[in-house]
Amino acid sequence: METIKKFITKYYEQLAYLFFGGLATLLNLVVFAVFQAAFGTGFASGVGNIIDNIICILFAYWTNRTFVFRSQNHGRAAVKEFGQFVLFRLLTLVMDQVIITIGVQLVGPAIGFAVDTAAADAMGPSKLWAMGVKLFSQVIVILSNYVFSKLFTFKKH
Repeated sequence: METIKKFITKYYEQLAYLFFGGLATLLNLVVFAVFQAAFGTGFASGVGNIIDNIICILFAYWTNRTFVFRSQNHGRAAVKEFGQFVLFRLLTLVMDQVIITIGVQLVGPAIGFAVDTAAADAMGPSKLWAMGVKLFSQVIVILSNYVFSKLFTFKKH
């Protein structure tokens, strides 16, 4: 038991980031799937993906500030921290959107997965492809977000 406690203490930040990053990723995938089911893959991979990311940015800031990096910043420092967080998350939102656009709108149709047609909404494989692209994108995004948060936003002074 003591070994586990030491491990958790030593790697708290990474474990907390994995846990809360996992929750943010799950939220991202669920919102994407809801948008996909309600409005189609075209919406989910476009405007829906941006709305999805905004929701997840706010959730991630709160969890990263509170539980992962345990920021003690207040006032101006907290505003600067939030601004940096949002700036870097907007950068990874652009990365996410580029990956989604290339994967769903360009590669998907090239290999036989329809987008924004009645057939695409009826076909499970097209939706599954889009979700797979979204999952791949989230792996890239979560790793990038950790690096940005650790090195720039929540750095220890």
